[in-house]
Amino acid sequence: MSIFIFVFGLLMGSFYNVVGLRLLKNESIVKPRSHCPKCKYQLKWYENIPVFSFLFLKGKCKNCNINISFMYISIEILTGVLFLISFHLFGITEQFFISLVISSLVVLIFITDSKEMIILDEVLITGGILIFIIKLIYGGIISALSSIFYGFVVFLFVYGIMLFGNFIFKKESMGGGDIKLSFISGMILGIPLGIFYLVLASFLAFPYAVYISFKNKEGILPFGPFLAISLFLTYANYDFILNILKNLFLMN
Repeated sequence: MSIFIFVFGLLMGSFYNVVGLRLLKNESIVKPRSHCPKCKYQLKWYENIPVFSFLFLKGKCKNCNINISFMYISIEILTGVLFLISFHLFGITEQFFISLVISSLVVLIFITDSKEMIILDEVLITGGILIFIIKLIYGGIISALSSIFYGFVVFLFVYGIMLFGNFIFKKESMGGGDIKLSFISGMILGIPLGIFYLVLASFLAFPYAVYISFKNKEGILPFGPFLAISLFLTYANYDFILNILKNLFLMN
């Protein structure tokens, strides 16, 4: 089962490469078939096998010999690893399927936000719908509707932080995609951890923010990948983090 889940993750990672890069260009994710971005050579089926084709082709296009971006194989492996971690953490349960959605968000947001500093609405809408369906199937209509309520609360909280940041820094402090992602995070994590994940993301992003502030005068930071990683880490350690927060609250 572990091998199956990992291979499935590799396949989905290959698909996410297509989805992320093509949606950024407003291209169809169905047609044309996978091809070299330079010479448009359409890949044969055996040239489109995740990881193995990259190694077999030695990271180059068979037709024009251009280097294939290492991002492709990295995304495939990352997706496979995240899917495998999800399986070992939760087994085949509701939490597993939610974790697969989170893993997919991590990968797709990394592709689009790191490349063009944008989180696509199509990705967020699809993720929100899938979370709602999973909640509906496993917990019923009350659980599904409650997740939407929690999503709105966390969304409004993060939106308020954005307005405050805009006022303090006199410029846009968070992107619209980051705010929308908070809605899905609220659906998944609930109110306490939906706020905690934002704090954790800020700590994760801090070293890179310091680095980029020296390198780039504008200091523009793609915050989406850090939010997505924080969402995965928080959900993976949900009970542990929630118990810590409860103990801190009781101590105060």
